[in-house]
Amino acid sequence: MQQNPKTRLLTGLAVGLSLATSPIAHAEDDPIRISFIEPLSGPFANVGDLGLKHFRFTAEKMNESGGILGRDIKIIAMDNKQSPSESVQLVQRSADEGIKFVTQGNGSNVGGAMIEAVERNNRRNKDNKVLYLNYAAVDPALTNEQCSFYHFRFDAASDIKLEALSNYMKDQEDINKIFLVNMDYSHGHFISKRMTELVDERLPQAEIVGDVMHPIGQVRDFSPYVSRIQQSGADTLVSGNWGNDLSLLVRAIDSAGLDIKIHTFYGGGLGTPAAVGLRGEGILHQITEWHSDVNVDEGLEEYENWFREFKQRYPEIDWYFHRVYNQMHMLKAAIEEVGNAEDIDAIARALEGMKFESPTGTITMRAKDHQMLQPLYISVMDAGAKYDADNSGVGWGTVAQIPVEQATVETTCNMRRP
Repeated sequence: MQQNPKTRLLTGLAVGLSLATSPIAHAEDDPIRISFIEPLSGPFANVGDLGLKHFRFTAEKMNESGGILGRDIKIIAMDNKQSPSESVQLVQRSADEGIKFVTQGNGSNVGGAMIEAVERNNRRNKDNKVLYLNYAAVDPALTNEQCSFYHFRFDAASDIKLEALSNYMKDQEDINKIFLVNMDYSHGHFISKRMTELVDERLPQAEIVGDVMHPIGQVRDFSPYVSRIQQSGADTLVSGNWGNDLSLLVRAIDSAGLDIKIHTFYGGGLGTPAAVGLRGEGILHQITEWHSDVNVDEGLEEYENWFREFKQRYPEIDWYFHRVYNQMHMLKAAIEEVGNAEDIDAIARALEGMKFESPTGTITMRAKDHQMLQPLYISVMDAGAKYDADNSGVGWGTVAQIPVEQATVETTCNMRRP
């Protein structure tokens, strides 16, 4: 799927010559813009800021190597205030300003609204289409009943993560009583429903002893929830929480001195490791597509240099979104295969089915539903890790590496293609 550098250079040169006298020749000299539509104010501003720094760092590194087809990449920050309706307006604003690519990840409710907005724009404005690149919104519905030709997800969906997590948990003899705490929206509701099914199917020794939802970004004191966990006698917590809703939950568990294993989707940053520090060793788990100690013994010095440089640039945070690296480089490969950054249909076709050699191995954008298939890692806080997390003094150690075959779930997508 990917062309060799010489082929891409010749393709770009040919396109440049053919456009030399065309009305859009000037546009070919402008940056390739990507709208970053995330919360940059309010309770999840830290999450948006983390993502923005990842994208801008990646764009800068890629620009140092020639950008895409010789054009720089520019990330346009747009504050959606974590609002689906605001995000819809920003999608339209992006289209009106001629921005061909939008990216978002925080909140599947936002992601669903953005899919609808992109589809509506692309039906009405066939000469001004937009492509939505999703780096973190993981509700399976987005690549099932709501799947779209113009939406690509680079993170593992919740059903995929739970598939991998439950296969790991079934072999852990000390997991018997599981408590679920999730945010009250589509992502949290899916985890509640599917995790309950998986426990029934795969963990005969275990039971769900509690299942609670809480408002998104509104809880400042999680101690009442921790009291319920304590009263249930749970030995394991599973949570899809993110941002402050996770770090505050983990801090409350730690403050109560609760002896419980914590399995999370997003435990790797933004205050969560710092909330427990050394006390999180062997307790706080995460399931991700990567963590910083994955590459230590793999001889992948180039990528290690990448995330170390990011840490030097932003000492207060870690390189966390490995999928941003994958997303940006796969977009580059697709645009360079097409030969221009304007033909959204052709770029989407180049992305679907694409195989990419990521630092973690071969990853594939499944053509049927535009869901990334990739290896996953279950890791736990480990004081012996080479790299610490969140400046906590404790890093992550792999407890299970899940190959692609075991991190795949079938899709019900019936995609309409142009």
